Amino acid sequence: MPLTEPADGVPPVVADASALRRAASALAGAEGPVAVDTERASGYRYSQRAYLVQLRRQGAGTWLVDPIALGGRLDPLVEALDGTEWVLHAASQDLPCLAELGLRPSALFDTELAGRLAGFERVALGTLVERLLGYRLEKGHGAADWSRRPLPADWLNYAALDVELLVELRDVLEQELKRQGKLAWALEEFEAARTAPLPRPRSEPWRRTSGIHRIRNPRQLAAVRSLWEARDAIARERDIAPGRVLPDSALVEAAVRNPADEAALLALPVFRGRAQRRVVGVWLGALQRAAALPRSELPETSQQHDGPPPANRWADKDPAAAARLTAARAALTAVAQAHTLPVENLLLPDLVRRTCWQPPADTSPEGVAAALREGGARDWQVQLTAEVLSGALTSDS
Repeated sequence: MPLTEPADGVPPVVADASALRRAASALAGAEGPVAVDTERASGYRYSQRAYLVQLRRQGAGTWLVDPIALGGRLDPLVEALDGTEWVLHAASQDLPCLAELGLRPSALFDTELAGRLAGFERVALGTLVERLLGYRLEKGHGAADWSRRPLPADWLNYAALDVELLVELRDVLEQELKRQGKLAWALEEFEAARTAPLPRPRSEPWRRTSGIHRIRNPRQLAAVRSLWEARDAIARERDIAPGRVLPDSALVEAAVRNPADEAALLALPVFRGRAQRRVVGVWLGALQRAAALPRSELPETSQQHDGPPPANRWADKDPAAAARLTAARAALTAVAQAHTLPVENLLLPDLVRRTCWQPPADTSPEGVAAALREGGARDWQVQLTAEVLSGALTSDS
């Protein structure tokens, strides 16, 4: 059945202090879990802040809160939601921007993660709602520029629908997890997601520039780095997505072509536009700084990793480790299939690689279990994998 609008209609946007107090009072006086979602402006803005927060609770209805209009001050909401269970879909995407607003859940149920653990191959919100509840959600604005004001009515309708059935979906998934004997696993995963620290900044984020794989010359890599840093500074100052300041392809092209002056730079594709002409000195200055670097300050041609090398190089670097990894992957895949789980949810691939590259001194099941816990594995994961992983680590001996 198509669900094209919320049952109670689209509520007005909460955009002032008095409306926020009313929303907080209604939510605090209601019962049960609180459905929570956010809308960001990824691809449009530099920041990952929330431009809309959607909330729904039985007895309180749906509330659409504009944190921008409220100056990010949501104190009444923080107090109202204290001690409640939040229901989010793909919580790791929303929790950081909610935390920026002082909103942190006391307990969490992640419907996407629950769907994965329950063995559903497709776990998008719309897919799970259609399969488990029989409704087809109106979609289409998830990638929109939510920093736009005023927000169009059809966007607000879409946003309200994202929390319309979230609690109902939570309840069905909880029963399914109970039926499969996986609810305790899910609760461990939810708590891990709730308490996870913010991701550490990448040591060399400029290396993620699209197309950089074409470059092997250190001097050209320095040019990409310098241009990337100049672009990032502009994007941060203007709160614009970096790709909208200058696309990655232009960074790589300029680094390869190495234009000698402004005229040569402006002759390159993309740089010919009016917007780039205004800041051509910034781009040329970045290229000149890279050209003037001493050889000792040029970047390495490949990024240095704090972990094992890419798995496709193991056979040459350490054949024994490659054999351990092959055996471990086969054993873990068998366990995952037996329990109808994605293998990446059974045990993080990075933890598997690290354990196989440098096994613990004690490769008994008990020793492997200790190493997995130290690496962040949850109890349920350790119980399912320590013994088979121990066997894989010792299969070549």
